[in-house]
Amino acid sequence: MGINLLDLTPKLDEIFNFLHENPEISWEEVKTTEYIKSVVKKYPCKITTFDDCTGLVVDIGQGKPVVALRTDIDALWQEVNGEFRANHSCGHDAHMTIVLGTFFALVEQQEKLDGTVRFIFQPAEEQGTGALKMVEKGVVDDVDFLYGIHLRPIQELTHNQFAPAIQHGAARFVNGVIKGEDAHGARPHLNVNAIAVGAELVQLINNMSFDPVVPHSMKVTSFHAGGKSTNIIPGNATFSVDMRAQTNELMDTMMSQLKKMARALSDYHDIDIKLEISSNVAAAVINEEARALLEEAICATVGESKLKPMIMTSGGDDFHFYTIKRPELKASMLAVGCDLKPGLHHPNMTFNHDVIPDVVRVLVSAILKTLRD
Repeated sequence: MGINLLDLTPKLDEIFNFLHENPEISWEEVKTTEYIKSVVKKYPCKITTFDDCTGLVVDIGQGKPVVALRTDIDALWQEVNGEFRANHSCGHDAHMTIVLGTFFALVEQQEKLDGTVRFIFQPAEEQGTGALKMVEKGVVDDVDFLYGIHLRPIQELTHNQFAPAIQHGAARFVNGVIKGEDAHGARPHLNVNAIAVGAELVQLINNMSFDPVVPHSMKVTSFHAGGKSTNIIPGNATFSVDMRAQTNELMDTMMSQLKKMARALSDYHDIDIKLEISSNVAAAVINEEARALLEEAICATVGESKLKPMIMTSGGDDFHFYTIKRPELKASMLAVGCDLKPGLHHPNMTFNHDVIPDVVRVLVSAILKTLRD
C-alpha cells in the first residue's frame, strides 16, 4: 500500500503531541481546526471549513464512490491533578492523529484512487451535537461508506486487537427544574419541599421496570436545592438524569415514562416540573457490508489472530447520528485495542501509542478495498 511506517511514525508522534498538549472543548476547537488545516494544506486536496462552527472536511481523489473517514476533535472538561481544564482523556487526540496518518498514506497516491476519500474532522462529539451539525452542513449527503474509529479500554481489547464494529448504546442527558416557593422551616404546610419531591423522583425512577433483555439504566446524577440558611424549606431545585439504553426504541420508551412520572409528581404536588434534553446520542446502526470490509482489512494487515468480535458497550458516540439521519449510508466504527487504562474519561488515561501506525494500515486497506469493490 506504499506506506513507509518508519517515515510516517515520527510525523505522527509530533502531531499527537501537539494535539494532546492543546486540547479544546466542544465548539471551541479553534486552534485544533487551524492546526489540522495547516497540516493538510501542504498537500493537493480540497479543504472545506465553516463560518459558524469549528471542524473541517478534506477531500482527495474525485468522483464516485465517496468513502468517508470521521474523527472527533474535541476534548473533555475535567479536573486533572486538582485543576479543571480541557483534557484529551477519550482518545480524540489519537483519533485525529490516525486519520491524518491515513490522509498522508493516501494523498500521495490519490491519482490512483477509484473515487473520493473524505476526511471529516468533526467537532463536539462529547456534547453529542457535532455529527448533527455535519449532517446539517451536507457533509455526508453524497457519501456511500463511512468509517469511524475509537480506542477501547483494556477491559474490552488488549494491545493491537481490533474489532470491526462497536455496538454503542443510546445516551440521553435530561436537565430538570422543580419550581415552587420557599417557606419558613417552622411552617412546612405552607409549601412543597423540593428536596422531598426529589426523593420521590429518585424512588419512582428506581421503581421503573423495562425489558431486562436490553441493557439499560436511568439514574439521577445531580440534585441542587436550598442554600446557606438552613431554616428555609426550599421550593425550588434543579436536577439531572442520565439515561442509557442499548436500543433507540427502548430509549424512547424510557423518556416517555420519565415525562409521565414528572407530570404525575407535578399534578400531585401542584408544582411545576420541567424537563429538557441537554444532550442526546443515538444507539449504533451498523451496516453489515461496512463491518465486513473492516474485518477483511484487519485480517489482511495485522492478521486474523488480532481480529475480535464486535464490541458491545453501554457508552455512546454521536457517530451514529450519521446513519440515523442518512439511512442509506453504510457505516461501521473500528474498535482499537491499545492497553488503554485505567479507562476512558479517566483524567490520567494512557494508552500504547505503538498501535497508531497499525490502525493507519487497517484503515488504508479498508478504504482502498471499499473504493475498488
